Amino acid sequence: MPLTSRLLTLLDRLQPATVVHAHCDLPCGVYDPAQARIEAESVKQIMEKHNASSDHDFKTRAILIKEERADLVKHHLWVLWTDYFKPEHLEKHPQLHDLFWRATKSAGEAKKTTDVAVADRLLQEIAEVDKIFWETKKA
Repeated sequence: MPLTSRLLTLLDRLQPATVVHAHCDLPCGVYDPAQARIEAESVKQIMEKHNASSDHDFKTRAILIKEERADLVKHHLWVLWTDYFKPEHLEKHPQLHDLFWRATKSAGEAKKTTDVAVADRLLQEIAEVDKIFWETKKA
């Protein structure tokens, strides 16, 4: 065993590591549903541009970008759900489970379609998440 490892092991025995607890990855204030909303707005705009175009190459590129953006929506929603919201938020807002399920399913559906109605529904669901998010920030 190298000398450095031995010294660190000895230090751990002399003074054990301090246990810390946090409810999120970083101090509160870094989470915001706006990230999901911005990506969802991009998804909607890409759908509109795709539907208005007759250029095959443009449409192909639009689909690729739309799918990436829809995946980012899912990512941002899951970060909020898994890292920000706590049990006490769920107690006050019991619809959160269903809301996040519907929103992430809508983001997944947006990856598979160019139907702007899907993007509108996704934006509405994100707006509901946003409203609850800011209510929890006030508390």
